[in-house]
Amino acid sequence: MLIETYGEKYQTATAAAVVAVPTDTALGSTGAEILEMVSCYAYDGMVFYRKGDLVNAAASFAYGYGWLDAGCMLGFLSGTNSAGPDTITENIPETLREHLSEKTERYQRMLTEASRSIVTLPDAETPMYPAAEKIQITTSTELARGNEILLKHDEINALMHFSYGYGWLDCGVRSGLFGITGDRHLFTI
Repeated sequence: MLIETYGEKYQTATAAAVVAVPTDTALGSTGAEILEMVSCYAYDGMVFYRKGDLVNAAASFAYGYGWLDAGCMLGFLSGTNSAGPDTITENIPETLREHLSEKTERYQRMLTEASRSIVTLPDAETPMYPAAEKIQITTSTELARGNEILLKHDEINALMHFSYGYGWLDCGVRSGLFGITGDRHLFTI
C-alpha cells in the first residue's frame, strides 16, 4: 500500500470515529482527548505527506491508528478498528533513507524503554485489567513484529509497527490503565 493511500484510509476512519461515552463525564473527557490525538495525527500525517516527508507521514498515520484502535477497544470511541498497520510497498527515496533509519531506530528504542517504564494499575479482579493486558500484549506484539521486520532491512514497515504499538501504549497510559515508573517524557501525558 502507498503511504498516501494508508493516510486516506486512516483519515476516513478518523472522520467516522466519535466519543462513545457521555461527554460531560470523566470517561467522556478521556474519550475526547483520545479523539483529539487521533484527529491531530491524521492532520499532521497529511501535512508531512504534502511536504514530501514520507517517513514522518507514515509514522504519524500508524501512531494515530494505534490511538484509534486502542480507544475503540477500550470503549471510549466508536469506530472501526484497523487490525494493525498495513504493509507499505512504496519505495522511500534515497534522500530520506538516513531520516528513516534514525527514526526507526529511535522508535524501536523508545518503545522498548516505554514498555519497561509502566506498571498496570487496575486490580486483576476488575474488568479493566484484561483491557490493560490487551494493550500490553498489543504493544509487545507490535514491538516484536517491528524487530522481525527490521532484521529484513524493511525499515519503513518496522517503523509502522513501532509507531502503531506506541499509539496503543500511549492511549493506555492516557486512559489511566498504567502508571509511569520510568521516564515520563516517553509518554503523551
